[in-house]
Amino acid sequence: MEKHALYPNLFEPLDLGFTQLKNRVLMGSMHTGLEEEKEGLKKMAVFYEERARGGVGLIVTGGIAPNRSGWVAPFSSRMSNKRHAKKHKIITEKVHKAGGKICMQILHSGRYGYHPLVVAPSAIKSPISPFKPRALSQRGVMNTIADFVNTAKLSQSAGYDGVEIMGSEGYLINQFIAQHTNKRNDQWGGSFENRIKFPIEIVKEIRKATGPNFIIIYRLSMIDLIENGSTKEEVVILGKEIEKAGATIINTGIGWHEARIPTIATMVPKAAFTWVTETIKKELSIPLITTNRINDPETAEKVLSTGQADMVSMARPFLADPELVNKAFESKKDEINICIACNQACLDHVFKQKRATCLVNPKACYETELTAQTVNKSKRIAVIGAGMAGMSFSLEALKRGHSVDLFEKESTLGGQFKLAGRIPGKEDFKDSIKYFERMLDKNGVTLHLNSNVSIEELKEFDEIVIASGVSPRNVIIPGIENQKVISYPDLISGKRKAGNKVAIIGAGGIGYDVAEFLTHLKSNNEKQEFQALWGIDASLESPGGVLPDGAKNMKVNREVYMLKRSLGKFGSSLGKTTGWIHRQMIKKAHVNLIQGIEYEKIDDEGLHIRTGKKRHCLKVDNIIICAGQVSNTSLYDECINAELNVHIIGGAKKASELDAKSAIREGTELGLSI
Repeated sequence: MEKHALYPNLFEPLDLGFTQLKNRVLMGSMHTGLEEEKEGLKKMAVFYEERARGGVGLIVTGGIAPNRSGWVAPFSSRMSNKRHAKKHKIITEKVHKAGGKICMQILHSGRYGYHPLVVAPSAIKSPISPFKPRALSQRGVMNTIADFVNTAKLSQSAGYDGVEIMGSEGYLINQFIAQHTNKRNDQWGGSFENRIKFPIEIVKEIRKATGPNFIIIYRLSMIDLIENGSTKEEVVILGKEIEKAGATIINTGIGWHEARIPTIATMVPKAAFTWVTETIKKELSIPLITTNRINDPETAEKVLSTGQADMVSMARPFLADPELVNKAFESKKDEINICIACNQACLDHVFKQKRATCLVNPKACYETELTAQTVNKSKRIAVIGAGMAGMSFSLEALKRGHSVDLFEKESTLGGQFKLAGRIPGKEDFKDSIKYFERMLDKNGVTLHLNSNVSIEELKEFDEIVIASGVSPRNVIIPGIENQKVISYPDLISGKRKAGNKVAIIGAGGIGYDVAEFLTHLKSNNEKQEFQALWGIDASLESPGGVLPDGAKNMKVNREVYMLKRSLGKFGSSLGKTTGWIHRQMIKKAHVNLIQGIEYEKIDDEGLHIRTGKKRHCLKVDNIIICAGQVSNTSLYDECINAELNVHIIGGAKKASELDAKSAIREGTELGLSI
C-alpha cells in the first residue's frame, strides 16, 4: 500500500492479528450526557456514525458502568443485562455500516461516584465527591470482577468490536492499584503485587469470556500526578502483567481527576505527556496509545514518527470536527475545525449534568437536532460583524444556499476571539478564525473589510443579521482619561504597552486573561517549563510522578494588582473545570489580589483607592480596564426603526461576559433556520 504523502505514519494500518485498524487514530472516550437522555442511544448512534464516516480508525464510547455501585451519578448508563445490550445494537450497527470499529468503555467510578451507593477498596472519601464510599468486602471484590466480565460479554453480544477497561484517572481500578486509596490488609491490598491483582483478574477473565478475537484495551494510569501514586517501575510491572493477561492494546491514562495539575486544558502544551507513553512503550510488546492535547494531524504524525506511541488518541477534537481524519487524508488541514481545549461546552457541561457539545461546533451531540436543509429560495443576507457569531451564521447560511455579504469594520476577521488568540496558552484560538476564514471563502461569502455599512445600503437586502459584538464598558473614575489608562483591547492587540507596575480593574475572565498576558515570559522549552511550573517529575521515579519539593512559582518581570469592588472569591465566573488552573497561574505569578475597593481617582501618581476607611495610592505605571462590556446595538435600533427584517446575535444581543460559546451557537442556529 502506498504511503500517505503528508502523514505516512498516521495512515499506516495497525495489525492486531485477528483484525486490522485502517489508521492510527483512536477516538478517545468521552461522556456526552446523551447516555442518560430519553432516546439518547439513538442520538449517540448518529453521533458515533458521523465520526466513523469521518475516517477514525477506532472509536471508544463514554464510560458504561458494570453495576449500580459503579455509576458516575444516579441512574447513569450501565450495562448489566441483555435488555441493556440490545439497546446498544443501534450504535454498533450504524458504526459498522459507516465502515468503523467501536469499543465500549467499562468504567466503575469507585469513590468518584456522585451517589450514596459508592464503593472503593477502602472507605476513604474523595475530595471531589460528597459521598464517603463503603469498603468492598472480599466477596464484593469478586462480584465486581464478575460484573466487569458480564458487561464485556454483553457488549460483545451488542456488536461491539471490543472493550476498554478504565484503569486510570483515579476510578475504581486505579484506586485498588495506588497506596493513596488502598489501605486494605487482605489479598487485594498491602503489597504492590496484591494491589494489582484486581485489574489483572479483570483482564484475564474478560479474555477468557470473550475469546481471542475481541479487542481489549486497558487504560493504564502511567502517571497519577498525586502523592502516593505509582512509580515508573510499578507502571511497567503492571503493564507487563496486563499484556500477559490478554490485553490487545494499552492506552495511556494521565492524572487522576483530583490531581491539581492540568492535563488537557488549553494552557497545556501540545502533546505534553507523550514522553510518558514513550518511556513505558520501551518496556512492552503490545501496541501503546498516547493521548492528551493532540488536536491536529501534524502533532499526531510527529508523535508517531518519533516512535513515542503506536497510535494516538484524540477525544475532544472529534467534537470539534467529525471529519478530522478524512480531511487530513485529503490533505485539507486548513479545513479542520480545531479543538481549542477550552472545556467550556464539553467537560464543563458534563460536570453540570448537561449534554456535552463543542464551543467551535455546536452541532456536536446535536446531530439529530441541528440539521441543515437546502433552501428552496435563496435570500440575499447582510451580516454586520465578522466575529464568531457573524462568521458562524454566515457559514451555515451559505452552505444552505443563501447569498451572504459579510461586513466588518476592522481589516481582519475574528472580533474579540482574535484578542483571545494572543493570550499565552490560547494560541489555538487563532486556528478557529483561520478555519472560518477558509470555509467562508470556499463557500462563496462576499466579504467587505474596513467597512461601515449604512442603513440605506442595508435596505437592499432580504434579511439583516446584526453581529456587531461589544465594546469595553466605560468606567466612571475621576482621571480616567489619564495616559496611564489602557483598555484591554489596546493592550492585548499591541497598540499600547504596559509598564512594570500594573493595576487591573476587574476580576472576570478578561481580567484573568490580561493578568496572564502581563506576567507570561516566553520560554525556550515550553514543555520543560510546564513540568517545572506544576511539579511534574520527568524521570517518573517519584510516586505519582510528582516532585517531592512541589511546583515552582513563575519568573515574572512585572508587579501586577488585580482589583475588584465586590467581596468574595476571585475568578468565580471562570469555567468549572479550568477556573482553578487560572487561579493557580495568577497565584504562581504573585499577582496581588485586592477586593472591596472604591476607586477614588487616577492621576500621574497612580491609582487612588479606598478599602474600608483606609486610603491608598497604587503607584503603578498603567491601569488596565477590564470592567465588562456593552453591546453595540445602534445599527440594530436603526434597522428596527426602518422596519427592516433584522436579527441580532452574539455579544450585540447580550454582553454580560464575553461568550464565544453562545455567540457561535446563536449564529449556527439562526443560520440553520433563516
